[in-house]
Amino acid sequence: MSSPLKIAVHGAAGRMGRRVVALTSADPSLCLIAAIENDQHPLLGQDAGDLAGVETLDIPVASKWPNDADVVIDFSLPEAIDRCIEKCELHGTGLVLATTGMTDAQIERLREASESIPIVWAPSMSLAVNLSMKLAQQITEKLIDVPGGLDIEIIERHHRYKADAPSGTALKFGDLIADKLGDDTKHVHGREGHTGQRTRNEIGYHAVRVGDNPGEHTIVFGMLGERIELNVAASNRDCYAAGALAAAKWLIDKPAGMYDMFDVLEM
Repeated sequence: MSSPLKIAVHGAAGRMGRRVVALTSADPSLCLIAAIENDQHPLLGQDAGDLAGVETLDIPVASKWPNDADVVIDFSLPEAIDRCIEKCELHGTGLVLATTGMTDAQIERLREASESIPIVWAPSMSLAVNLSMKLAQQITEKLIDVPGGLDIEIIERHHRYKADAPSGTALKFGDLIADKLGDDTKHVHGREGHTGQRTRNEIGYHAVRVGDNPGEHTIVFGMLGERIELNVAASNRDCYAAGALAAAKWLIDKPAGMYDMFDVLEM
């Protein structure tokens, strides 16, 4: 039997980080070796297993980076990404990155890093979300020339604590749909006042922040006389954590490069 995959979790004390820790601890093919947070985090020193609601793992939340991790799984914040990329490059560690809200400069930095290390980057690690993205592309492709025209709106719902809007997943849906609509597609974020008639080449985005919703996306394909609504919703965060762990397992032995969940799921 091969040795367990050594996992480091960046953002380990956050809501998603804790679920990654919990699922890692339950998988005999994986071994948690580090739970990383920034050096000012109030939970430094606490056991990662205790925080995640599982057995004590004797892995304290710490700011020190390991040099022997096989893969780092990142569910942190945009302001923490630069250090994460730097450390993964330094140690030659594969990276599974699920943080959203990054700047263009950070995205470019990530692409530069992918020249030396393998990276799986996706706004959502969920199997259902990524399958829905493929379906959204197929629906768009089939309806793009429907008589009377096609209107596409994206409605996303998340918990009250989410800091970025629209969600990275909503933007990814929009980018994939725009690839099918054409280069003149406009991305419209909400509407207010006298906006005039809806144009034929736009995608509308609407962000809802309510309670503890872990994530829900509805893609509305509106036509004259009928519509399709493609809805994908999470009931808890484990779908994202499980997808990240699947990506980590897939990433081992992959050459340097930028990958996404379509690659992981072979779609």
